[in-house]
Amino acid sequence: MSQPRLTISGPRKAKKCVILTHGAGESSDSRFLSYFADGLADLHYRVVRFDFPYMEERSRTGRKRPPDRENKLRETWLSVLEEVPNEQVVIGGKSMGGRIASLVADESRAQGLICLGYPFHPTGKPEKLRTAHLADLQTPTLILQGENDPFGNREEVEQYNLSESIKVHWSPDGDHSFRPRRGSDRTEEQNFKNGLRAIERFLFELWVDG
Repeated sequence: MSQPRLTISGPRKAKKCVILTHGAGESSDSRFLSYFADGLADLHYRVVRFDFPYMEERSRTGRKRPPDRENKLRETWLSVLEEVPNEQVVIGGKSMGGRIASLVADESRAQGLICLGYPFHPTGKPEKLRTAHLADLQTPTLILQGENDPFGNREEVEQYNLSESIKVHWSPDGDHSFRPRRGSDRTEEQNFKNGLRAIERFLFELWVDG
């Protein structure tokens, strides 16, 4: 398996690193992921982004294709971790990228996990949960979730059996990408900024003794 190309931002000598990747439909340079990556870099964290193999191929050829099989996605995550020398590392990403990170977190050297819109179930199929491993997850985890996320809204998620290591930060009136409904008194910018502050608090508490 070829090694994914890494996009690195933030201070060159930062000891603390956050590795992020994309959801199923957009690459790691999407507007959504770039906002959080740039925001964390401005907070003096080293930020690494990468694309899964299927997305790299899509960028080369321009042809859409489905995500790689789960085992390949997991292998890609672990291989990227091997390429990042920072001792203090948090992993995560948007939707599918965060879900796959959650599947490898406990077996990796990651000290924390950040999921930006977790796909608790496929849209319209709330019975097909992707939560079994979340009940016993040991890695300190922050999930940023829109209150109206079709992949798991607030009413649904608050009924799930989630590990005590997981904190959920709610994006008011937000969807899977934290966008509020038309006519809402919230704005996308407010939800983005609020989400970034939640990540900042999470990382500070995680590394307060670091």
